[in-house]
Amino acid sequence: MADDMGSTVPRRQLGRALRDLRTEAGITLDAAAEALECSRQKVWRIESGLGSVRGVDVRAMCELFGAAGELTRALMSLAGETKAKGWWHAYGDAVPEWFELYVGLESAASRIRFFKNSLVPGILQSRDYARGIYRIDQPDMSEDDRERAVELRLQRQSLLTRRLPKAPQVQVVLCESALLRPVSDSATMAGQLRHLLTTTSMPNVSIRILPLAAGPHHGAVGGEFVLLGFPPGNRSTPEPDVVYSESWTGSLYLDRPAEVAAYEKVWSGLLSLALDEGQSKQLINKITGEVHHD
Repeated sequence: MADDMGSTVPRRQLGRALRDLRTEAGITLDAAAEALECSRQKVWRIESGLGSVRGVDVRAMCELFGAAGELTRALMSLAGETKAKGWWHAYGDAVPEWFELYVGLESAASRIRFFKNSLVPGILQSRDYARGIYRIDQPDMSEDDRERAVELRLQRQSLLTRRLPKAPQVQVVLCESALLRPVSDSATMAGQLRHLLTTTSMPNVSIRILPLAAGPHHGAVGGEFVLLGFPPGNRSTPEPDVVYSESWTGSLYLDRPAEVAAYEKVWSGLLSLALDEGQSKQLINKITGEVHHD
């Protein structure tokens, strides 16, 4: 199967980045094809993530679109990843850390589902909570770098309220333990819990708590994950859903139908154990009150 030649994730990310660069440069698809001495179809296929891409083509496109050297090198590394034949890939080594594949996927998604066991997902974190997490997670970071990282995380949250493209539907199953696990001090936790209550009142956000009383469950075995779904767009074959999960040494991106189906099954199991939205709000309120009285 030709489609098995490399994961679709780096191809799609590379395509998006190149399309954005072309648009910013004010160059049409036809003008780009003419300058690159290739067919319009080839440029379109690269931008649509429909096949592996050669580094030499990426370099030529980056030069034409006026991309900075650092970005050009990152995109050429990504081109190398489009040829990977593995059934999964932890895109850790070749692609620099600052060029984060996940952020691009998240901003392109029309539906994002999070299962979080121990911490509130970044997209729902308050400023103080995010700061507290970075202090634990990146103890060697300078204060300035940490503030920049927090700012970047908070900027990502703007996708919850964006107008165009339409804001994604966000569903979260959050273990009760994440609400009870103190980050920084009680004021920070109370602020974070209030932030969750504010966010869950948004029409496109659903937060459901998985109570400790539910006992061990299927999700506890496989760990946290994010399921990303994409709008149909104008493509004949829609972009496949992607499962994203993090580990100490890299991130896992799964997009084969059988893999996605396995996670869909886990997700259904989690929903059947989680409190409904009303009960979840009540529990968050209750814990907020308890934190305040500490």
